Amino acid sequence: MSAGIGTTVRVALSRTVEAVAPAPDAVAAARAALSLRERGMAATLSYFPAWNGVPDGIVTACGALSHALNGAVPGTCLAIKASPLHFDKALLRAVATPASASGMTVVFDALTHAQAGQTLDLVEWLAGEYGASGTALPARWRRSLADAERLRDAPVRIRLVKGEWADPEGDAGDRTAAFLELVQLLAGRSAPVGVATHDPALARAALAILIASGTPCELEQLRGLPMKRSSRVANELGVPVRLYWPFGPGWWPYAAEKLIERPYLPKWWVVDRLGGRR
Repeated sequence: MSAGIGTTVRVALSRTVEAVAPAPDAVAAARAALSLRERGMAATLSYFPAWNGVPDGIVTACGALSHALNGAVPGTCLAIKASPLHFDKALLRAVATPASASGMTVVFDALTHAQAGQTLDLVEWLAGEYGASGTALPARWRRSLADAERLRDAPVRIRLVKGEWADPEGDAGDRTAAFLELVQLLAGRSAPVGVATHDPALARAALAILIASGTPCELEQLRGLPMKRSSRVANELGVPVRLYWPFGPGWWPYAAEKLIERPYLPKWWVVDRLGGRR
């Protein structure tokens, strides 16, 4: 979770929401991937453990997803966070082996700036072990340009995000400009680039660069956020849309926290439905 509200409040919120809102489980996530495929969309399924989740529980949940999916939707991604698994290769292998057998590529979510180096080491290790992996690169981090250069020619899916966690050395100026700078650097690579934004103008600019360079690309959207206008851009450009679909007991508490931190969301929903500007 982010540092937007205090730890005590976050834990209390998590416990309360977990108690009253049943979380989507692995079976529900597998059904979502199948449903999205029928609608012409791909899925990245991301497991959110409980506030006190332990590594064994994460491995078990991801294994249940692999079993439920059973290769039915090739191209599905499984997004995980390395820190709850203690950056342990044995635990990651326990997640990645059944995931790979079921047709999923394991991708890593961005964590804090301090954990980025460890995460990228695992991204490269996983790609070597399983032939592919993925990671998120936050545009607001100054280090992301070097990280993009490092992964440019690797068999690694790169998901570009503006970023939730600040760069402790100072963010990289204008986030839109930083985002497009990363796009330019990655243009021409052979592994996919995911443009993760709900900003229609940024989506159009980024996807146009990638299309012109022949780079395989997708627009990635987050479940629960307005996506009518941004998805329309992808459709106009002939670019596939991938939905980041979280599941597990930690998702509703996280979503509740984001709603508290983003009071503008209801207005955004209305504007998006009407097709106007935020």
